[in-house]
Amino acid sequence: MDARQWWRGLSGRRRTLLAGVAALVVIAVAAVVIPRLTETPVTVDRSRLGTVLLIPGYGGNQGSLQELAGQIRATGREAVVVSLPGDGTGDLLEQVSVLDRAVSQAYERGAPSVDLVGYSAGGVVARLWVSRSSLEARRIVTLGSPLHGTRLATGGNALLPDACPTACRQLATGSSLLQSIVSEPVSVPWMTIWTELDQTVIPPDSARLDGAVNVALQSVCPASRVSHSQLPSDPVVTRIVLRALGLQPLTQPSAADCQ
Repeated sequence: MDARQWWRGLSGRRRTLLAGVAALVVIAVAAVVIPRLTETPVTVDRSRLGTVLLIPGYGGNQGSLQELAGQIRATGREAVVVSLPGDGTGDLLEQVSVLDRAVSQAYERGAPSVDLVGYSAGGVVARLWVSRSSLEARRIVTLGSPLHGTRLATGGNALLPDACPTACRQLATGSSLLQSIVSEPVSVPWMTIWTELDQTVIPPDSARLDGAVNVALQSVCPASRVSHSQLPSDPVVTRIVLRALGLQPLTQPSAADCQ
């Protein structure tokens, strides 16, 4: 029996019921598919400077980035310190979702491009965002970010697991979350800066990222005594960051930046 014979063999009531179910299925599919098909993609204008979003580190302290944000605003750009959910120690993927909304809102406001500055764990959030979002950033700068984890979190998870929140466990060296992005290629111009005196990100060169412009602060300024917490406010680091957020290609800093 073919489909037409089967349909003719149904009672009028069953035909009406099946037609109604089919209509509901079509409506449901359309509700899911149509927004995706009609969604307008965001085009990043890499030749124009737009909004800069600054992502706080573990704990979500916005104050650590306010001075740097002020320096960026002084150049005439919009700079926004992202407010992380809770106390900034929860799931890093939830923080990625918050960052994604902030980037989307910046484009909705008419920003031609968006740059990201991630401090400490905020740089890991930026790294995770790049691997998961359909949106794009023009450039990314990270400061003292444990992109490959930190032994401080590893030890905390091993010795005091009850005192090591979700983000702490995710920042442990070799965590499954960090392993998921270890081989992800860098798809955006990126500069990562760290201090060799870092006692929070251990080892400090966990901030190194293949494909990025890697800057160990002491390789530029051997006499620098900058600590992890001083990275966002150090004048030399600020000078390097401001230039990295400009229109010129990303390049290694020089000794002249120490003056």
